[in-house]
Amino acid sequence: MGKVAVAFAAVAVVAACSVAAMMVGRRMKSRRKWRTVVEILKELEDDCDTPVARLRQVVDAMAVEMHAGLASEGGSKLKMLLTFVHVLPTGREKGTYYALHLGGTYFRILRVHLGAQRSYLDVQDVERHPIPSHLMNSTSEVLFNFLAFSLERFIEKEENGSISQGVKRELAFTFSFPVKHTSISSGVLIKWTKGFEISEMVGKDIAECLQGALDRRGLNMHVAALVNDTVGALSLGYYHDPDTVVAVVFGTGSNACYLERTDAIIKCQGLLTTSGSMVVNMEWGNFWSSHLPRTSYDIDLDAESSNSNDMGFEKMISGMYLGDIVRRVILRMSQESDVFGPTTSVLSDPYVLSTNSVSAMHEDDTPELQEVARVLKDLGVSDVPLKVRKLVVKICDVVTRRAGRLAAAGIAGILKKIGRDGSGGITSGRSRSEIQMQKRTVVAVEGGLYMNYVMFREYMEEALVEILGEEVSQYVVVKAMEDGSSIGSALLVASLQS
Repeated sequence: MGKVAVAFAAVAVVAACSVAAMMVGRRMKSRRKWRTVVEILKELEDDCDTPVARLRQVVDAMAVEMHAGLASEGGSKLKMLLTFVHVLPTGREKGTYYALHLGGTYFRILRVHLGAQRSYLDVQDVERHPIPSHLMNSTSEVLFNFLAFSLERFIEKEENGSISQGVKRELAFTFSFPVKHTSISSGVLIKWTKGFEISEMVGKDIAECLQGALDRRGLNMHVAALVNDTVGALSLGYYHDPDTVVAVVFGTGSNACYLERTDAIIKCQGLLTTSGSMVVNMEWGNFWSSHLPRTSYDIDLDAESSNSNDMGFEKMISGMYLGDIVRRVILRMSQESDVFGPTTSVLSDPYVLSTNSVSAMHEDDTPELQEVARVLKDLGVSDVPLKVRKLVVKICDVVTRRAGRLAAAGIAGILKKIGRDGSGGITSGRSRSEIQMQKRTVVAVEGGLYMNYVMFREYMEEALVEILGEEVSQYVVVKAMEDGSSIGSALLVASLQS
């Protein structure tokens, strides 16, 4: 019996050692897999790094590209489009005006009533609707018939079902896509962005397309202005504060405009305006510089997009793309380790993770990160431990921090070009005394990404102070303009009538 007991004991020891070895092996394997995702995160952080020295290189590149775009057509990635807007609202406008805004995700209709003083701006009956996805690759006739029908329904509601044909209504059409203007009320589409793909519309006059659809419905409405969304935001900013000279939109896409001196627009020599200036639509989404911190995820996203080798800056900073960059990082981690469990087919779908969901995860302040768990579950990833959820929050932070800081560099580039960054910038012959006199500068900002994503907004504003420095940044005011693109466009129409 003693020998049997010893034998059993020996077997038990061997078994215990085997189990222990297996558990150690599993732990070692688990640690290796965790080390893999940590290395991927570290690589992402390094590739997205935006120290202030690098941001200032982006600032310089933006200012140089702006100058080149003003010097000649096709001389820059920035189109620097003339808007023919050279008189901005003063606050003395009066009357009732309508605005239709076609953006990247939503369209809006509203009515504005003005009472000849700044304090009397009454915005009425704002309607906001998602753009039906089938319209984004339909035909111009289908798209504009839909918009005209929506306007007709809007007016019917305000007039209790019957439309008075004796009243002529002035309409501002805010169109958030690149247009080459021939006047303030006309312009041809250069290209689609933000996922729209109606190719037969390229080269067509956008205002004529809408006016034709309105006429077909028998609506007595005149398209009085064709306005980029950034120009609308600038208009509203200027209406409230005449120190507003720059406007930026951070939404589904991103763009900027600013007030430029006409003598600096070299490609249109002899351009004369009563104010001596004109609003320039930069179309800055297409900006590119070797100083931009590009990752393998950006390269893959661009290659697989419908507009590859185009809109490089926008793809790093706008709401349409941030969610997909985060998705691509998570997908790679799930393919190279099992910390997310089995790789799901949902996670492989482009754009399945929205930037709204990224914002919700990034700003999740629950102890167990329940919002992160909910979003991951929608992606087919369930029951991940808290440390993995924290990892996801960190991915969101890295991608969003880069976006916010690059957005700030873009704004600072505009300020440098017009000599409002404290350095004198590219001043086209301004005197030294003019350069040294720092002026108060207001930057109007709108768009869902800026308005709703707190961390993006904070990173952008923090970086702007870093770039400009404490002394200069106190003269630069960033003001949010809710619905500015729509309201401001209506104000522009009003200023044409006054």
